[in-house]
Amino acid sequence: MATTTTIPTISKLSHHKPTTTLLPKIPSIFISFSSTSQSPTFSHLSLSSTSSTLSPPQCNPTPPPPTPTRPEYHPSSISDPNYIRIFDTTLRDGEQSPGASMTPNQKLDIARLLSRLRVDIIEAGFPAASNADLGAVKAIAIEVGNAVDEDGYVPVICGLSRCNKADINAAWEAVKSAKRPRIHTFIATSDIHLLHKLNKTRAEVIQIATSMVAYARSLGCDDVEFSPEDAGRSDREFLYEILGEVIKAGATTLNIPDTVGYTVPKEFGELIADIKANTPGIENVIISTHCQNDLGLSTANTVAGACSGARQLEVTINGIGERAGNASLEEVVMTLKCRGQSLGGLYTGIQTENIVRASKMVAEYSGLLVQPHKAIVGANAFKHESGIHQHGMLKHKGTYEIMSPEDIGLQRADESGLVLGKLSGRHALKKRLEQLGYFFEGKELDDIFWRFKTVAEKKKHVLDEDIEALVIDELFQPHSFWSLKDLQVTCGTLGLSTATVKLVDADGKQYVTCSVGTGPVDSAYKAVDEIVKEPVTLMEYSLSGVTEGIDAIATTRVVIRGDHGFTTTHASGDIINRTFSASGSEVDIVVSSVRAYVSALNKMLAYKNKPNLRESAENSRVSAVTSPVASV
Repeated sequence: MATTTTIPTISKLSHHKPTTTLLPKIPSIFISFSSTSQSPTFSHLSLSSTSSTLSPPQCNPTPPPPTPTRPEYHPSSISDPNYIRIFDTTLRDGEQSPGASMTPNQKLDIARLLSRLRVDIIEAGFPAASNADLGAVKAIAIEVGNAVDEDGYVPVICGLSRCNKADINAAWEAVKSAKRPRIHTFIATSDIHLLHKLNKTRAEVIQIATSMVAYARSLGCDDVEFSPEDAGRSDREFLYEILGEVIKAGATTLNIPDTVGYTVPKEFGELIADIKANTPGIENVIISTHCQNDLGLSTANTVAGACSGARQLEVTINGIGERAGNASLEEVVMTLKCRGQSLGGLYTGIQTENIVRASKMVAEYSGLLVQPHKAIVGANAFKHESGIHQHGMLKHKGTYEIMSPEDIGLQRADESGLVLGKLSGRHALKKRLEQLGYFFEGKELDDIFWRFKTVAEKKKHVLDEDIEALVIDELFQPHSFWSLKDLQVTCGTLGLSTATVKLVDADGKQYVTCSVGTGPVDSAYKAVDEIVKEPVTLMEYSLSGVTEGIDAIATTRVVIRGDHGFTTTHASGDIINRTFSASGSEVDIVVSSVRAYVSALNKMLAYKNKPNLRESAENSRVSAVTSPVASV
């Protein structure tokens, strides 16, 4: 029989007094502190079965500790040693995922939501990649980078650059309109990269890195981040040397990337601790982490880095990014929220109630679905089907949930008993939307309401999943160069499938054509191609039901690639063909398919038009405050 320990449960989700529950004895993680640092480090895992009293296993013990305030921003220092800066790179590294291209307007939407999340730094893109990318980053810098709230919060807007003057000039041009601009420059430092990619010596790499950091500072940028690419596989002594030199050149943040996701948490924690102990001038800068997920350890490595002294963590919404992705913002942030006191009091300034909405927007705009069992934001993250689990949840939610779904902005239960159907009015729909975290007024609400009524005529009850599919399909869409007006198809075993499609352009002019194909979707797509006259290749097509039942809303997702151009420069320097993804939702599967295809075409066509950029004279940059002991 397993030994047990008495664990007090929290009363966050209940107004009753806390009770006690017997649970199997679990291993404990011990955190130790060095005498020279306030940062905790991992020491060992104890598998002892001796009984001991553990801290409550919920995110918010009762009574909760007072929430610390966000420290004033200084590029090279943080006044509170327990505060963790969150650096979001969804719009840069996240967009490098195959098929994850976003339009400039979509990037601006995500940046606005990241600001509502209160992330400390938004890496808005790689401005040297193309004029469209530069324009998108500049638009974010002008709007989001100047939106100061009543508490004085405004995000740092960052642009990535390789270690060359052209890239750095493009990055500065893109971000300089923000109140807090940052240039992030990088060069590889591992022997395998130096030999096979750069064909340079260590001395040459040090010279390039220091000169380019100094050049970025010379432009007037007081906030410069440097990354030694593939630091996880780089020689330690060389890392200490190059990092010390870029500090002298003016770097304010040193980002340590595990570029290929090779390290394990113990190794990565030791890497951060060794850099902190052996790099000259390290006390004058912020240490950052950037962990890829190739071995599924990105979140664990990131937390290990924080425990060893890193005070900036680079993450993406839903963990999207190159190959297997990056450390997930929601996983890292909720780990620190749930277990921060066990990790030495570490905390962030993230407003977690906006996590779900950010996750859904990024999933829709990028076309990268969230797996159902994904931690924090997966569809199954707060679902309980096992009878044993359901029994425990009915008794006390703390039995099987270590956090409340409301903590991340998820509300599934409607205590008022509201059931939406064809007789429901605009007020009922608006109330349910607000319960789900969506706040709409005016035309946006009208558009959603009429889509809702159309679906409600065909379904007895409209579920939450149906409503969210309609919100995404109606509002999370690119600028409409073309929109679907009408569609009629004939198909079956008695002849060729035929589709008649009517599209409306941005000026309101209508176009109608017919086409035949191997099936209803093929014939409809060919008809759309005849009207739009923009040659593309369909790379992916998938169709799924939003809910159960024959009357379920169908969501179609497509990925297309333009046959004429649409290339961009990758951060590695390679020229790649862009792909564009989109989705459409409707009860009719053919209509759903055409809506998705037209939306993907709109996204692709948006890249032909630069965003309208107007820089106000009032958007003057606030000079960054630097630490008085920072090296120059």
